[in-house]
Amino acid sequence: MSHINEAFKNGKALIAFLTTGVPSVEDTVRYVLDMEKAGATLIELGVPFSDSIADGPVIMEADVKALASHVHLPQVMEAVKEIRKHTSIPIVLLTYYNPVFRYPADKFFREAKNIGIDGVIIPDMPHEEQQEIRPLADDNGVDIIQMVAPTSEARIRANVKDATGFVYVVSSMGVTGMRGDIKTDLKDIIKVIKETTDTPVAIGFGIHTPEQAHNMAALADGVITGSGVVDIINKEGSKADEDLMAYIGGLKKGMEQ
Repeated sequence: MSHINEAFKNGKALIAFLTTGVPSVEDTVRYVLDMEKAGATLIELGVPFSDSIADGPVIMEADVKALASHVHLPQVMEAVKEIRKHTSIPIVLLTYYNPVFRYPADKFFREAKNIGIDGVIIPDMPHEEQQEIRPLADDNGVDIIQMVAPTSEARIRANVKDATGFVYVVSSMGVTGMRGDIKTDLKDIIKVIKETTDTPVAIGFGIHTPEQAHNMAALADGVITGSGVVDIINKEGSKADEDLMAYIGGLKKGMEQ
């Protein structure tokens, strides 16, 4: 059984994303522990990348800062090693394929297993193209998280039929970012997913208020927040601990109401 299931075993999962290395790798490690204390049950670590096509301006700003500090995939792997000295919380990397390809992929998945990375999300690698790396992931017990956007029922079923870890449902078309209103018919999308797989479903893209977290938790097994976290860190740098914990705590409370 995937270690990611630990995030969902005691109720709804709260999944928190942050860009690794902003403002420093040491701060990232501390913020992961802060968010776990505040109620996060799974952490997504973003691998800084120069052409992050799925990300909005907040996360792109963080990527620029991290890359300027020379934080790339090897430094992210080192951050995971440090985090693992303090917690066993499930960790998923969100990375574009280029850094994995250059690592290269076989070495990446071996190291991922050894240091305690539980899954990867690769936004620019559609389900059909994952077959070249799936054996590497499976052999090392690393889940490839499937992202599902609003699309046809047939495509949704094809994307999730062999899903492991959790299914990442994109709440809105476009790039990441905080949204005031989420209008996608998520109920029907999740119904199709649930008919196809027993893998937990989490909703992301745009969730940043307790009310949104409450509404999304009513539909799915988990809620993902990213831009809200990154925005706090972008603005407050190394002094974001208090506001970050309050933000995560507020979302957690909203989910439980």
